[in-house]
Amino acid sequence: MARTLINVPKSAKAGEVVTIKTLISHPMETGFRPGADGRIMARDIITDFACHYDGREVFRAELFPATAANPYITFTLVAQATGPLTFTWRGDNGFSQTETATLTVT
Repeated sequence: MARTLINVPKSAKAGEVVTIKTLISHPMETGFRPGADGRIMARDIITDFACHYDGREVFRAELFPATAANPYITFTLVAQATGPLTFTWRGDNGFSQTETATLTVT
């Protein structure tokens, strides 16, 4: 299981644009680098990130080998109602991690 950091505002007003920040710790091996034995190391990257707000997809990103080892993703959304934010990262070798946070709208 990879370590994640998620920054969601404690509260927001209805209609307010809020910034969401995520960071996941992952080695992100490109598949182009030789290992200690001289053979090319297998690719191991996060390939997809998605965020759902109250069950509806509000952000998606496709990631590639040139992405940083610990992908930091920031995006904005319009706060509509109090609800869960579900963050899902998927990658090579069956990697999948899902985290949740709540956006409280006042």
